[in-house]
This record gives sequence, C-alpha cells and structure tokens, in this order.
Amino acid sequence: MMRRNEYLPEGMGPLFPGGQPLGVLQEAMDSQTVLEGLVIRCDGRRDLTVRFGGYEGTIPRQDAIHPAISGAERDIAILSRVGKPTCFTVAGIAADGGGKPRLTLSRRAAQEQAIAWLLEHGPVGSVLPARVTHLEKFGAFVDLGCGVTSLVPLENISVSRIPHPAARFRVGQDILTAVTDVDPAACRFYLSHKELLGTWLENAAAFSPGTAVPGVVRGVRDYGIFIELAPNLSGLADWRSGVELGDAVSVYIKSIRPDCRKIKLQIIQDLGPAPEPGDLRYFITDGTVEGWSY
Repeated sequence: MMRRNEYLPEGMGPLFPGGQPLGVLQEAMDSQTVLEGLVIRCDGRRDLTVRFGGYEGTIPRQDAIHPAISGAERDIAILSRVGKPTCFTVAGIAADGGGKPRLTLSRRAAQEQAIAWLLEHGPVGSVLPARVTHLEKFGAFVDLGCGVTSLVPLENISVSRIPHPAARFRVGQDILTAVTDVDPAACRFYLSHKELLGTWLENAAAFSPGTAVPGVVRGVRDYGIFIELAPNLSGLADWRSGVELGDAVSVYIKSIRPDCRKIKLQIIQDLGPAPEPGDLRYFITDGTVEGWSY
C-alpha cells in the first residue's frame, strides 16, 4: 500500500533541513505539516527539547504522546525519545527576546493526523509498512507512522515457530504488516505478518530435491529435528546428536512432497548459532490480504 510521506514511521522521514528561514516554519505551522527532528533532552517536567534544521523547540509533556498510545507507561515512553528522531507539528512561534524564536511543538498532533489517515486508509486486510521499535517475548512492537505503535504477536510473525521475535526481526528493521482488525474508538490496529511471507507451495518452489541449503533448527524431538528453510517453510531431518535449538545447519533435501506438504531433510553439518535475522522476502507487498490459506 502506498503511504503519504508525512506519516512515515519515526526515523524514516527526512530530518528538517538546515538554513530554512522562519517563514518556512510559519508555513509549516499554518498547514500543520508533520516535521521530524532529533530529541536532545528531556527535563524534569518531562518536556522534550527537539533540534531540527538549526532550530530548537519544546514538546510539552501533554503533547509528547497520544493518550491512546501511552497507556500507563507515559513517562517511560517520553524519556525513551531522547536521542531518537521524532515527528511533530509546529504549535506556536514566539520571540524570546534573544533573537531566536521560541517554538512550541506537538508530537501528539502529528500522531492524531497519522491515526486519522490510518483509520481511513488502513481497513482490515490492508498491507502497511512499519518499523520495528522493540521486541518482547510475546511479540514485536512496530511504528505504523509518527510513533503510532501496534503489536505483531509472536504467533502471527511466521508459520515457522520461533522462540522469540528476535529470531525473525531486529530493532529498526523496516517490515510489512497486515491489518487483521481495527478498533476506531481506541485508535488501535491489530496486526499480523505471516500472511505476507507466502504459502507452503510458494516457498517450496524455491527448493529442489538433491540440493544442499542452509537452515535453522526450530525444533528437536525424539523422532527428528525440524529445520526452517524459510520463515514460512520447514522440513524434518532425522535425529542427530549435538544439534541445538537456534543452530544454523546445512541440510541435504532428500524429498519434497507437495501432496502432503512435507520436506525430508538430512543434516550435513552443524554451523553453530544462527546469525542475526536478515531482510525478509515478501510475496504480498501491497493491496489487501483476503482469504489467505497456507
């Protein structure tokens, strides 16, 4: 799905360029254009100081985050913005007597715009770009735009089971998500990810019997070892000692059976702990997801 540039996840949009006259800020305030700068300080009142294009402005605590996003961790969410790119609109321009303007900014206003856009253009089934902000054992939190966050639950990340979102994502990674439900009253978007990574047949088409490929150990059972070949595709290898969960391995593909969706593997070599997750291959990149079946 195409996204309007002003509602990008924080850190994706261009920082406000330097050398701009004050009139440009006045125009931005009049149009309520979403800008982006770097938070350099949070004072004892939890007001944020933002530096952008040679200017500095203040985001008051009450305008630092939309109440639908912050929940009970408002102060933690505000403190965590220090050192990070942050979206805002210009709420006020006043002279301070020293020749520099006193700028009042609002991150909440930028988030209100982003939420309104998402509610209009992000119905159930929509594919939305997002940026991973942090990882918990139960899922990955992502920024859908201007710091509007949502959760991709662990079970929705991929068909292949993983012990933790860090096995699939890294903080700061740009990904795609699919909207599974929307609560307009709470300004909440429910997300999934696995539908975008392809069906069993789509993933299996990239592999052939008689070849050797890398994989990651995702399950160790008495009857065999499950090896992930792709985020939505796994095969079963004969049991082998010394292989642990999360290990990278090289495997020989003995057979692929589309009729029962099974892949038989043989472990060639244990390669040690798997590297950090890399970029993902998406089979659906825009439009909507309807009637997805693995």
